[in-house]
Amino acid sequence: MTIKVLNLYCGIGGNRKLWKDVEVTAVEIEPKIAKIYQDFFPDDKVIVGDAHQYLCDHFKEFDFIWSSPPCPTHSNIRRASVHGGMTNLKAVYADMELYEEIIFLIHFALKECRWVVENVISYYEPLIEPQKIGRHYMWSNFPISNPVINSDRIHNDIQGTSTVYEFNLSKKDIENKRAVLRNLINPKLGLHVFNCAFKIKQTVLR
Repeated sequence: MTIKVLNLYCGIGGNRKLWKDVEVTAVEIEPKIAKIYQDFFPDDKVIVGDAHQYLCDHFKEFDFIWSSPPCPTHSNIRRASVHGGMTNLKAVYADMELYEEIIFLIHFALKECRWVVENVISYYEPLIEPQKIGRHYMWSNFPISNPVINSDRIHNDIQGTSTVYEFNLSKKDIENKRAVLRNLINPKLGLHVFNCAFKIKQTVLR
């Protein structure tokens, strides 16, 4: 059976890499990033646009929804940088579109649809209690077990020419390749969450 998946704020597709038997619609607002995603996953439908609005307009069309809204306004890195006197980041309001999507999915998603909203562990107490999975917060309508996943990378050693989870951007025409690679979700975690959604038997992830 093919599962219809909506992959929001898809980036270059770390979470999606190991999914099988899926029909994926991916939404990304940055055209160059969307083009790279399409290069890696040519069979997926890729939409350049506002993922937040797309969710509201199309949520009824999918069996599984994964949303990873932008995390910089929620990250402890921002608070630490501001209090540490660093000038590259300034104090800003936390982007509440994260919680808009969680509330929306809790109350409007179809009963048969599995969904997950992923973000960083925030510098503040979450407004809605998440599941803490590794270095992520995840809100979902299904339980996610905390897997044992051996890291394939050292986070601080990633450079723009690095290969991360078999993604290499050295020949791609985008700025700040290092940030894009650092933001990748471990594909093994993406697969684990997907399997939990549909109660597929798990194995130890190495």
